Parts: sequence; C-alpha cells; structure tokens
Amino acid sequence: MSTVKIKIAGIAILLGIVASSFRGEASELELSTNWKMASMEQVNALGEEISNPNYLLNGWQAAIIPGTVLTNLLEQGEVPDPFYGMNNEKIKDIYETGRDHYTYWFANDFSKKLKGDEQVWLHFRGVNYSCDVFLNGRRVNDERHYGMFLRQTYNITKLLATDGNNRLAVIVYPVDPVGNPNGGQGGDGEIARNVSHQYVAGWDWIQPVRDRNTGIWDKVTLETTKLVNLQNPHIVTHVPGIRFPGKMQAPAHIETSAELVNPTYKTVSGKLVAELDGIKVEQAVSLPANSTQLVKLPELLVENPKLWWPNGYGDQNRYSLSMKFLINEQLADEETLTVGIREIQRQWNERTRSMQIMVNGQKVFIKGGNWIISDAMLRFSPERYDAEVRYHSDMNLNLIRIWGGALVERPAFYEACDKHGLLVIQDFWMSGDCNGRWMDPKKKHDQWTRRQYPDDHQLFIQSAADAVKLIRNHPSLAMWCGGNEIKPPVDILEVLRDSVLKELDGTRWFIEYSNSDSMSYNFLGGNGDGPYGIQPDSIFWQHRTWPFNSEVGSVGVGDVESLLRFLPEENQVIPTEKRGTESVSDPVWTYHKYIGYGNSIAAYGEATNMEDFARKAQLVNYNQYRALIEGFSAHMWDWYTGTIIWKTQNPWTALRGQMYDYYLDPNAGLFGLGAGSKSLQAICNPATKMISIVNNGFESENDLMLIAKAYDMEGNERLITQVFVYVGPTTTKKILSVDPALKRIGEQKDGSFLLLQLQNNQQEVVAENFYWFPNAGGNYSGLQSIAKSKLEVSAKRNGDNKVVVHLKNPSDAPVAFFNRLAIVDAKTNERILPLFANDNYVSLVPGSEKIIELECPQADSSNWKVSIDGWNFDKKDFPVQ
Repeated sequence: MSTVKIKIAGIAILLGIVASSFRGEASELELSTNWKMASMEQVNALGEEISNPNYLLNGWQAAIIPGTVLTNLLEQGEVPDPFYGMNNEKIKDIYETGRDHYTYWFANDFSKKLKGDEQVWLHFRGVNYSCDVFLNGRRVNDERHYGMFLRQTYNITKLLATDGNNRLAVIVYPVDPVGNPNGGQGGDGEIARNVSHQYVAGWDWIQPVRDRNTGIWDKVTLETTKLVNLQNPHIVTHVPGIRFPGKMQAPAHIETSAELVNPTYKTVSGKLVAELDGIKVEQAVSLPANSTQLVKLPELLVENPKLWWPNGYGDQNRYSLSMKFLINEQLADEETLTVGIREIQRQWNERTRSMQIMVNGQKVFIKGGNWIISDAMLRFSPERYDAEVRYHSDMNLNLIRIWGGALVERPAFYEACDKHGLLVIQDFWMSGDCNGRWMDPKKKHDQWTRRQYPDDHQLFIQSAADAVKLIRNHPSLAMWCGGNEIKPPVDILEVLRDSVLKELDGTRWFIEYSNSDSMSYNFLGGNGDGPYGIQPDSIFWQHRTWPFNSEVGSVGVGDVESLLRFLPEENQVIPTEKRGTESVSDPVWTYHKYIGYGNSIAAYGEATNMEDFARKAQLVNYNQYRALIEGFSAHMWDWYTGTIIWKTQNPWTALRGQMYDYYLDPNAGLFGLGAGSKSLQAICNPATKMISIVNNGFESENDLMLIAKAYDMEGNERLITQVFVYVGPTTTKKILSVDPALKRIGEQKDGSFLLLQLQNNQQEVVAENFYWFPNAGGNYSGLQSIAKSKLEVSAKRNGDNKVVVHLKNPSDAPVAFFNRLAIVDAKTNERILPLFANDNYVSLVPGSEKIIELECPQADSSNWKVSIDGWNFDKKDFPVQ
C-alpha cells in the first residue's frame, strides 16, 4: 500500500491511496495507475475506437483516478489552487462554459488474461454524473449510467482480450442541470434536480466547485472470481440486555447473509460459509443459471463477546468475519469483513421530549459534530479520514452526523469511525435550502416545484438502496436520516422507510429529517436548530434550546499559521465587520465565508494586526466551544438528550465553524471542546460560577476529591474548597458556587483564574479544568498586563513519531497561560500535520508541571523541533532529545 501526498501551501495533505488485495484464488485489483484523460471537445473518435488498444492517445494528459476533472487540471497546472485567495474566481464555471467544457474521456490500459473458469468483474464505486463505458472496442453498458452515488458492476469476462492487453475507456458527463452559482445555498437550487451532492453550487461555508466534481471520483476495481460472485454481505449483531464494558458478557447473536451471483449458463451448487473467531455456520446452495440469490445462514452464537462501544464508554473491539462460497470445497469467492458486536436502541425521553440513544442497553448522551465532507474536491484517503475522525475522538465526541448536502461517506470513513468509536448519523441527499422548505429569491423554481426534486425519484431510491448495502455492516453506523431540515418527497420517503431500510437494514432508526419532532420536539417554534455564530458563553448554560439539537455552532478561525496558508499578503489584515451583513472590509475574508466574533476579541484588547487577532480568537474559540458542550452536559437528561455542533470541520479553506482547518491544523476550539466533554469532568457555569460534576460513565463515581483553587494575575493562590463528592452514572450533579471566592481574589478589578481538579482515591488527578474570567466590566484587563511566564520546557523523543514534552512553571511565577505546542520541521520551520496531543493550549499554575504527548503519525521524529507560543511566553523552539 502506498499513499500519494500532495503539497499545498507547504503542507503535505493526504489525498489518495493505491491499494490491491488478494483473497486466495479470488482477487480484487484497483485500477489506480496508467490513466489518461482528454476533453470531449478535443476528441473526435467514438468510444468503440478509443477503447481499441491500438488507438493512439496522442495529446492525452496523465490522470489521477480516483479524481475529478478539476483535481486533474489542478495537478497538471492548468488551473490555480481554488482554495487559495481568490483563485477560484480565475477558474471557469460550468454554468458559463456549458457542460461540454467539463465532459472528459478517461482511458486505462491494463493487463488481465483469463485463466480456466474465471469470471472477471469491473466495478465503479462512484462516477459523477453520467457515463458510457467501453472495453476493447465494445460498449459495456447497454444504457448510459446516471447517478453520482450508484455503483456499477459489469461482468467483462467475454470482453477481455485474449492476449491480456486491454483498454477501458469512459466518457463522463457532468450533472444536468449544473445549477447557477448565484450566491444562494446551493445556488439557484437546480443542482438538487440531480441525484448528486448539492454544496458544489456554493453554500454559506464554501464557494462553488467549478466542474461540480465531474469525474471518476471513487475507486475502479477488477474482481476475479470463479463461477460465483459473493456480493453485498450483510451482518446484523444482537446484544440483548443491559451490558457493562469490560465485564463478562452474556452471548451475542449474529445474523449473516449474502447475495450470490451465478453469471453462467448452468446451475452451480456449493455452500456458503461464514466464520467468526473460529465459529462456523454454513448453508448448501443451488444457484440457477444467470441468477442472483439472497442466502441467509444459520445464526452465529458468540459466547462472552468483546463488545464495541462508542468513544468514551469502552473499547472498540472488532472481529474478523469471513464469508466464502465453496464449490466442491474449492474457493469461488470470498469477502472478509471487520465486525463490531453491538446493538443500538432508542427510547423516547418524556422529560426532555426527545429521543435518547442507547448502546448495548446503556443510554448515551450524544455529543456530536456535523461533518460536511473530507475534501470539497473529493480527494479522499484512509489516512486523511483517520486523522479527521481521530480529531473528533480527541474532542471526546461520540457521534458524527453526515450532512445531507454532501454524500454517503466512503467505507474508509466508516472504518475510521469503527476504530475510534464515533457513532454516525448518515443523511440522504436532501436539504431544506434546495428542496423547497423555505422561500428563497435566489432559487429558480418555486417551493412546490423544488419540493419534488430530484427529477428522477426512482434513481434516488435505487441509489439509496445501494448506499445502504455499501455501509450497513459498520458498527459505527447508528442512524439514517431522510435529509437536512426537510423530508424527502412522500413517494421517496415511504419507499425508504417502509421498504428499502426495512429490507436491507432492518436494525437502525430512520429519522425522517434532521430536526424532526420524532428526534427533538420543537416546543420553541422556528426551525428547530441553532443558534449559529458567536454567543455569550453563558447562553449555553442559561438558555434552553431544542432537546436534541442537530445543529448548534459558532466561530472557528485558525491561528496565524493557518491563515497564512491561504490568505495572500495583501489580505493578511484584521477583518472589520460591516454592520448588518456577514461581509467584512476585506474581500478575501468575505469570499472565504468569515463569520464575525462581535465584541469578543476586543475584550482581550483591540487587535493590533492579523496575528494578534488570530491569537485572541483562539481564546474565544476555546471558551466558546467548552461552554457550549458544558452547558448542554449540565442539563443532561433534564433539558437535553444530546447536541450536534455545527460544524466541526471544513472541506475547504473557510473561516467559520471548524475545530481544525483544511490542512488538518487544530485550533483552540478542538481542545476547549475536548476539555469540556471529557467523560468525567468538573465544570463551571460562567454565569453563576456554580461547580458541577459530569459523569458520562455507566457506573457511579465514589470518593472523588474536588479541589477548587483561585489565582490572581500575580499567581497568588487561594484554596476555595477541597471536598469529597459522589456522582451517579450518566448524570450531572451540582456541588457549590465559587462566585464569592473569585470576587474576593480580585476578579472584579482584573479578572481571575479558576483551577478545578478531581482526584481518585489514589490521589491521582483524573480530571482538570482551567478557567479564566473577566473583570466586572467584562474585559480581560488582567491578561493584558500579566507578567511574562518562566515556563521551563524539555522534549524527548518517544518512538518514531511521538514526542513527550515536560512543562514546568516555577512557584515564584505567574500563571503560564494558554501555551500552544506544535511540532515543526527543523529545516523548514513548517508545522508537521496532522498533530495529535493529549492536551494543548495549556495553562500551568505556579509550582505545577505537565506532561504533554505529541504525535504526528505520518512523520519521522528524527528532524523535529517543538515550538511553544504562549499568551505570556514568547514563541520559542526547543530541540527534541
């Protein structure tokens, strides 16, 4: 396996994967090399001619597949990087050029010679939007294929060349209509007439993708089997009763089935065998000629299973399960799956009037993030998926929702969620904006017309059914959702709900739309989600919103290193907001969808330049997202059964709603959110200064010592309390208010610091939370004049890609406040990304020490330095020993 890395603005971004796998005599090979492409406008031959191996591809460019027209033109240097500055405006939009401009031929020469009774299958996992397929001078598909999400499989056994030299040629046509990118959500809305992703016509967090992602955007593979092809295996795990992580378990029950395809002209007999952890079940099968048969196997019984749990609740145990079809005990075809044994249930909470989610019989308070897509131009890789999902795990989240204006995420995404314990809500391809929920002068058609989008309902249903088969075996997949903020049209909805999901899944909750009353009863009126944008930290604690809020979010500007990657020098300015609009004085900040910080930056002192602005924005990010998740957790099972942040990531260089940027560089929001959403934590209400203990675990926590200490700007300490506390399972408990103590230490004049710790009965710190509060006027005057810290730093290598950093603040020093740690290349001084840390933006009170673990999985630590930049500590690099 090898990974393709492309450098963008000095950062190596993981974009593609080349892989092949072999399963005994059966095999699958990805066609990921030797591709060429040419515009339809420059090719005058037919598909039958082009696919002839003797046809000369003169003037054709090398192509990367999976890839789109635009990603390939970018790779070839034909267009500038659309993620930088205003470069996207320099690229022709398909609405202006017409569809032919972005209609392209793709050709691939490959070697494959038949042996014996082999059957060979050609698979396309994703083409956008329609295509004709040719092989060795003959057309493969009888009719043009349509649909971005609908997979294609062709038996090409009889089309292969006898000498083994083959040519595949595919012409790919863009969506139709392409939509007018007029600045509306999804442009004029017509993009939704296709069964495709909608954001490519532009949204409030992205500019239009100029080719609408036309191309062969997912894998193309050749599969070799014997006389029978085993397809679409289905695994269902049943875990009855209430379970506890790490305990002896009652048995689990597993149902298995698969589709068996016999493409030959004779009946084929054999047996289907499933095996997990040494346990086998089998079923004799006779397949008529030219038939496909769904075969169900006897139940697998697993004694004392190792269960799969969401992040923060237990281990993500997984098993390998193989399914084979044998003919006379010889392997015809095989699929190997990774299985997590778990059962997901739901129950209506009468107090909150919302649904609560249960896993293995235990209720789970949902702390989620809304996900758009990993890369707006569809440049995916397992490594990038793993990094992004791991960031969500590090934020101590337990769910990701896939937004309905994008796509059904790829198996590699779900594999990462299985590994890191993130439950998933998967939307289908609808949005309130494009599909007619609201009046919108930007839209071409009225609401009644848009309510019936897409044009081809049967294609939508067929694509949805195929998507269910693609991802249904992943333990992380928890719920299906009909669309973003709108139900699908009734005929689609009824078939999805009553037929497709019941027959092809049968286990998961189907939410009709993302803010449905069946999920979260709308007792407030309005849309049923939000608020969006910067909020006073206290609002998340004091103001009750919807009980299972599917979208609530805020800001997310990165630090100066992040901004420098995509803002030209002349646009490296402080964004000045225009009153009453979402625009700012600088056009590039506006173009990249900046959402304002209001007066929150000025509370730390007026920004002097962009670097200072971004530095202060990190303080706001940290507090904003910590307050958000703590406020919801404080009302667990009383007001809320969960919340999902809008949003946690960006597939483009946007300046809003993110915990890390497109280049995988975390901002402080990631670590504030992580601190506030720990499984066990002491939290402080910013309005009342009431301290509460949150326990997300399934068992009571006894003999916890709560320690609360206040500090002034000089570092003087006042012990507020040291008290044993007890808290039950999956609950929040109020303890005491520290408001009087903070006022006594000088909060009224300069502000103050608050350190909360929980110690177990071995006197080990199991949770820590550090707060800073403004003065009586709401300003952080003390931080503006705090003395320089005396932070002591050492860094030691720990394996090939890890560093352990030891931080110490002397007892005669002020608080060493808000220190950002990064790993940089000793030669280029550029940050190495992605970076994972057990903590960051850390503060040390006088006389304390911290151990910070840093990891860059795709990099070698032999040439690293550790860079530290604190609020009162000047940026400095430290060698790694």
